[in-house]
This record gives sequence, C-alpha cells and structure tokens, in this order.
Amino acid sequence: MSRRDQIVLSDDELLAFLGEERIVTCATLGRDGWPHLMPLWYVVRDGTIWAWTYAKSQKVRNLERDPRCTLQVEAGRDRYDQLRGAMLRAEATIHRELETVAGVGLALAERYSGLAATPDAEQALRRQAPKRVALEFRAQARSTWDHRKLASGY
Repeated sequence: MSRRDQIVLSDDELLAFLGEERIVTCATLGRDGWPHLMPLWYVVRDGTIWAWTYAKSQKVRNLERDPRCTLQVEAGRDRYDQLRGAMLRAEATIHRELETVAGVGLALAERYSGLAATPDAEQALRRQAPKRVALEFRAQARSTWDHRKLASGY
C-alpha cells in the first residue's frame, strides 16, 4: 500500500520550503546526452524559481540547446524520517536583458547576504550583469515529499 499521497507538499508548503532552503540542483542535458548537475543559489518570484549564472557556463549552453531541465531542492538528508524535498521538471527561459539580469542578481544578493543593496553593492552587481544571464524555471510537473508527515511511521 502506497503512502505517497500522505507525504506530498501542498502549494503553500512547497513555497515555504523553497523559502527556507538555499541551494537548488539543476540538471541539464549535455550535448552527449549525459546529465549535467550544478548547484545554484535561487530566489522565488511569483512562485517561480529564478537564478543567475555566467552566460558562457555549460548549463547555459545546455539550456540553449534544450530548455528542459530538472531541479531538486532537498533537506533532512541525515535521517530518513526527516527527508523532504521537491523535484521539478521545468522548462528554462534564458533572460539576457540587463535590467532583468541585474534584478535577479540584486534579489539574490539580498536573500543570501541578508542586506538591502547599498548603492556600491548595486553598482557592483550591475557591472556583473553583462556577463551573466537570468534563468527562469517554469515548472511543468513536480514531485514533493515530506517524510516528517508520517511521524516516524516507516
């Protein structure tokens, strides 16, 4: 008897989980067909995961060829009864507009440094933006799990 439906995250639980965690692993497909997995810092905007990275990175090259990717965020790996996470099958949009890229960079800096952007920090991020792209990951399907919901009932 499957207990899968008992551990699924609701939409609100998923958004809260994504807000708590800090790293998303992004799997793209290389030219040779092999998966290419890379960790990214991310922000959630209107329920969608966004990241930024160097425009010449391998993951961007892969997404230019094929925008399909899989994202995974996971927590509680030390104990099975604490395991929770989300796997999102997504389609990535690569944004190259400087304002969009800089906006994602500023949001990341705020999220990961905990500080509002100062004029100097904003200027530094804007200088990086021409070398970077913003990645918008639109989820097409998802699998989520929270083993804590079973109250150690494994």
